[in-house]
Amino acid sequence: MAVAAYAALVSLTHVLDNIQHPARRHRLHLDMKQIQSLHEKLKVLIGFLEVHPQRKSQEMEDLARQITAIAGEAEDIIDLHVVYQLGEGSQEKGKDMVALLSFCQDIEKVIEKIDSITKELMVVKEKRAGVQERQPVVSVRISSSTTLTSGGKNGTMVGFEKRLVRVMDELTVVGMGGIGKTTIAQNTFDHPYIIYRFDIRAWCTISQQCSVREVLVGLLCDIQDGNEIEENLALCSVDELGERLYKNLSGKRYFIVIDDVWSTETWDDVKSFFPNNKSGSRILVTTRISNLTVSLGSRRPYLMDFLDENKSWELFCKKAFGKQGCPFPELEKISKNIAKSCRGLPLAIVIIGGLLANSNMTREYWEFVGENVSSYANLGNDEHCLKILSLSYNNLPIHLKSCFLYMRIFPRGHRIRISKLIKYWVAEGFLKPIDGKNLEELAEEYLTDLIDRNLVLVRKLDYKGNIETCEIHDLLRDLCLRESEKEQYFLVRKAQFANFQMENIGGLLCFLCGHGSAFQMINFPKVQVTSRSASVTSALVCNNCRDMNPHLARLRLVRMKYFIGSYTVERLHPTNLRLLHVKIGTSSEFLLPSKMFFLWDLRCLYIDDAIVVPSEIWDMTQLRDLIVKSASLPDPIVTADSIVLENLQTLCTIRNFKCTEEVLQKVPNLKKLKCYYEKTRSMEWSYYCLYNLARLYKLESFSVDAN
Repeated sequence: MAVAAYAALVSLTHVLDNIQHPARRHRLHLDMKQIQSLHEKLKVLIGFLEVHPQRKSQEMEDLARQITAIAGEAEDIIDLHVVYQLGEGSQEKGKDMVALLSFCQDIEKVIEKIDSITKELMVVKEKRAGVQERQPVVSVRISSSTTLTSGGKNGTMVGFEKRLVRVMDELTVVGMGGIGKTTIAQNTFDHPYIIYRFDIRAWCTISQQCSVREVLVGLLCDIQDGNEIEENLALCSVDELGERLYKNLSGKRYFIVIDDVWSTETWDDVKSFFPNNKSGSRILVTTRISNLTVSLGSRRPYLMDFLDENKSWELFCKKAFGKQGCPFPELEKISKNIAKSCRGLPLAIVIIGGLLANSNMTREYWEFVGENVSSYANLGNDEHCLKILSLSYNNLPIHLKSCFLYMRIFPRGHRIRISKLIKYWVAEGFLKPIDGKNLEELAEEYLTDLIDRNLVLVRKLDYKGNIETCEIHDLLRDLCLRESEKEQYFLVRKAQFANFQMENIGGLLCFLCGHGSAFQMINFPKVQVTSRSASVTSALVCNNCRDMNPHLARLRLVRMKYFIGSYTVERLHPTNLRLLHVKIGTSSEFLLPSKMFFLWDLRCLYIDDAIVVPSEIWDMTQLRDLIVKSASLPDPIVTADSIVLENLQTLCTIRNFKCTEEVLQKVPNLKKLKCYYEKTRSMEWSYYCLYNLARLYKLESFSVDAN
């Protein structure tokens, strides 16, 4: 429960930072000293959990559960008052005082509960003051580098070169989970000979619930290597997708990896879309089910076996010390026992190696790890591996546990785009701010740490050698789900994908993720703009979102109208959203709702269409990314107390962007700017004031295009 409590407290501090923003003061009626007092009390609890994340007692568990509940309750209370006050707008003085009094009373109740919990925590701490923690403190990352480069690439195999010829000859790799099937396939896929030999390379993972559509879309995205390809394929039928794949591969020598096949059904439906070019194309399949090999067309599959002691030791040293052999004589005997206790399972070895590489190099700590690993010796293979993985998880700092448990939201076998993952981590609000670093830099640092510990796997690099996509191993995802249940780590989801395009062709979609297949209609509180009277609205929620977000009923929804040409479409948005992705699929420009200011805590806004942005955009103080296909931005109204969007880092793609001093003063911390200009003869370039870009001192990327 400590991880859930920590994440909930950090998220609440972000909310408090938001309502204390100077720009909020003339719109919100609150007691600033009271909010600051609550903020300081939260810092005390966060500090306690950071120092004592491993204390296990029923009392501590109960208190952590209470912390999680009260933090969630506080966010709900603040959201209710903020939305109500924003909806009221300009009020009479009497109503202002009523709003202030009501807000203060509710916050005071939260403070009283926090004080009570803090006192109980101190009592428990005193009781356990004499109890020695056997587990030594684990140090966090030794390296100070935060760059997500190929230096963090996982999975180079011991003795790989000798295996390559056999793998290419037999083309079906069989073995249990964690034994290295995906790693050997990845090493084959990335081998210089394979890159040189084949015109096209593509990879797709077939999970237990994977559909033919998902396989075809995955392969087409990998072949065409575009960020927006998946969205463009959303409306295609399975036959159309298959035809596209066939045409892309026809006449080419291709190398395809189909990873983690659980049954022949999906494979049988997909294989007809691979043309027989008679040019030496290859399809490499991995599976953990040995009796599928005949159905997959393989008579002599490559059987992955456990590593012997020598190979286990070689791999362990590579992961724990970054070199051959143990450079610490006093740790060598212990290290060999640890490597031997992993039973030759590569995943267990690299996880323990990653744990120790980022830990104290002390005999006491290594003996502690060795005793724990040895104690799992009599367990079955799967449970033995999960116990070892749990040991690595338990030794993570609490801020990394939040990041790791969040990985459960991604489907099994899903290749996760790094840029997307970082935005999601930032938006969900469980990253604690640190002076001198923005949240994106922290997210990169934490992801690098998880990669160094081999808890997240690198899957694809870009042309610069930076990590483009990553993945979480099936067994690690199982651990993720199990620990989430144990920790009751179920935060209220604060990201939404609104896909109007699929609805326009009659598809039923989850209002949160824009996907899903099985649904349930759930009632939610609905925002009444100028009234606190009770109101309820209903929305479809898919099974996955419902399972991952047990606290969905706490969401408060606001209905917004999108004006598209001569007609309007409506969408329900949670008022506590921090990331919103909208896809309407129109060829004409549409107007973003003016009610967007009700999404008062929004950090990231992605629109896959051309839009007109309302003037309210300049009031969204927390906005970090505004990424659209094309947008016209209104001129800001400059006053003595004008709002500055200090958090805004990304602005793409803005049409005819005027770089006036007034505009740039509103966005002083921009790091990425992309503009498009429709130049006319009557308009000189000086009109757009591009020379003022020199005022953006933090700008790292500038892209400009013109017709």
